[in-house]
Amino acid sequence: MPVVAVLTLPGFNELDSFLALHLLNRADDVTAFLAGPSPQAVSMNGVVTGISGTLADAARADAVLVGSGRQTREFASDPAFLASLSLDPTRQLVASQCSGALILAKLGILTGLPVCTDNKTRPWIEALELKVVQETLLVTGNVATAGGCLSAQYLATWLLLRLAGEAETRRALDYVVPVGEAAEYTETLIARARAADPASLGITAAA
Repeated sequence: MPVVAVLTLPGFNELDSFLALHLLNRADDVTAFLAGPSPQAVSMNGVVTGISGTLADAARADAVLVGSGRQTREFASDPAFLASLSLDPTRQLVASQCSGALILAKLGILTGLPVCTDNKTRPWIEALELKVVQETLLVTGNVATAGGCLSAQYLATWLLLRLAGEAETRRALDYVVPVGEAAEYTETLIARARAADPASLGITAAA
């Protein structure tokens, strides 16, 4: 069963971590957990949560989603933290949400790639001489970046499609999409993921 680590640091954005965690765990064929440098983290709005996985656990996961938060920039500038975070897009799906892109950039994972991020993080990414694209979700191979808190739903859908396939993704989304607009909402999520990653997901497109 594919395992996804959602990197959740002190000052984290609740939407990034909890929305993705919930959506991914709705799939029978995927398990997701929060990972971080300590067993507890306090969010940007004071929510205290337990962190069940370590950075070493994240290194062993099939996919890693790096969430954003108010202290992400500090962690991205910490050599000791970066040295303890081992991510490998040759064997993992590696994704970032908003300022999480700073961490991937500092690890060298985004070198030469266009990047999606939020507007606040954009100048910091551009200062690293990376190109920021005004898109919701962008995928290059096994690396994905997303911009804007609510794009977490697109990022989670992409991970589900890559890890569990379309049928299981649709079943998982059926639990969470708004009642009364379920069909349209699901199609929008899947279409956005496909558009961002046509090389991997295009073959699953409905006729």
